[in-house]
Amino acid sequence: MNSKETEFLKQINDNKGILFKICKIYQDDTEDRNDLLQEMTLQLWLAFDSFRGESKFSSWMYRIALNTAIAFFKKQKRRPDDQNLPYDFDKAEEISRAGEEEEKLAMFYKAVQQLNKVEKALIYLYMENQSHEEIATHLGITPVNARVRLSRIKDKLKEITKKMNYEYR
Repeated sequence: MNSKETEFLKQINDNKGILFKICKIYQDDTEDRNDLLQEMTLQLWLAFDSFRGESKFSSWMYRIALNTAIAFFKKQKRRPDDQNLPYDFDKAEEISRAGEEEEKLAMFYKAVQQLNKVEKALIYLYMENQSHEEIATHLGITPVNARVRLSRIKDKLKEITKKMNYEYR
């Protein structure tokens, strides 16, 4: 293994949580999450030579991974086998009974699945403790716009969870 491959694998390993969270937000099915993870890793490898170190690796990785997830999501929506399938929130086996915190997290991810691609990106960056300025930089919007959109997304998530007969306390 050469030094480029070693550095790439180290960076991916150090920041793998980013990839896992994006997969969880953009894909509900385990197989689809694994496919997306593979696709993001491939795209990161193909773009690795373009990383110039002008920003943190994790910031560069966010952008590549989010763009890949959005493209993957769009491509998946065009598959004929996915057309007009109802989203079933009532599958008891999908919600872990291990504890209240796990249930909250599962319901949160179910609600996030109902957001559009930009809203998902915003909420993901917010969950990663990114500042409004950092979110704005990643998404090419103003910090004020990021703040307003996040507020609206939070309200939207509350409404979605109410429709799912679940409210966070």
